[in-house]
Amino acid sequence: MKKTGRSVKRTAKKRKSGTRVQSKGLLTQDRRQNNLSMFLAVLVVVILMVAVSVNGMSLNRRLAENRRRAVQLKQEIHTEEQRAADIEEYRRYTSTDAYIEEVAREKLGLIYEGETVFKEEK
Repeated sequence: MKKTGRSVKRTAKKRKSGTRVQSKGLLTQDRRQNNLSMFLAVLVVVILMVAVSVNGMSLNRRLAENRRRAVQLKQEIHTEEQRAADIEEYRRYTSTDAYIEEVAREKLGLIYEGETVFKEEK
């Protein structure tokens, strides 16, 4: 019986060592899968960061362009407002008697009754 007992023990040890080898193989395989998964996750994060950075640079460029355009438009608005004020002032002047008299004298050659006109000789 001793031999049988020993052989049973040896068989059990072999099985245990066999399962250990299998479990080590599984652990190694799990570690490889974990490492691969981590690498892929890091790769995805890096790709996303690059995409966001490129998009951010593009948006910053557009923002700078829009700010320059806003300044330019404000200058144009100021110029047009000044021009509108000048036109309004001229419109008010053209509706006065002084303007009407000026046009009548210079362009139409009209004079008041009893007025004498002297012309210079050239």
